[in-house]
Amino acid sequence: MPIITLNTTIQAPIQRCFDLSRSIDLHKLSTADTHEEAIAGVTSGLIDLNETVTWRAKHLGIYQTLSTKITELESPTFFVDEMISGAFQRFRHEHHFAAMDKSTCMTDIFDYTAPMGRLGKLADLIFLKRYMTKLLQRRNAVIKEMAESDSWKSFLL
Repeated sequence: MPIITLNTTIQAPIQRCFDLSRSIDLHKLSTADTHEEAIAGVTSGLIDLNETVTWRAKHLGIYQTLSTKITELESPTFFVDEMISGAFQRFRHEHHFAAMDKSTCMTDIFDYTAPMGRLGKLADLIFLKRYMTKLLQRRNAVIKEMAESDSWKSFLL
């Protein structure tokens, strides 16, 4: 079971970072290159505890559908989204936020199991973990860019 851990320092208040991370609209922007679209559940605005979203996106050349649910949430320091259905065997994505002097430390812990047993483990070694790390880094870069500029207002006001 691979685990990807990323830390991102953002020069913005913790609540802003927390809310931008729950924004369906910002998620769409951060995954534009995979044509990600929210097709069911919460399809815009902020997702909250016990709410679901179903995404349709093109990953690795194949259109896929993935449904997740927010299973834990403690504003503004923590939330978890977990896969309900999709291409992975399972995943749990923890989002942690810690206020620092004039910034926020955002930590992602993405714990997943690839599908297809040994073949999935091989795919993970060859490309999947690297692909997922880059996807999460790209998303975090967009959150950081929006939070540190006035652009956050178009997602949260």
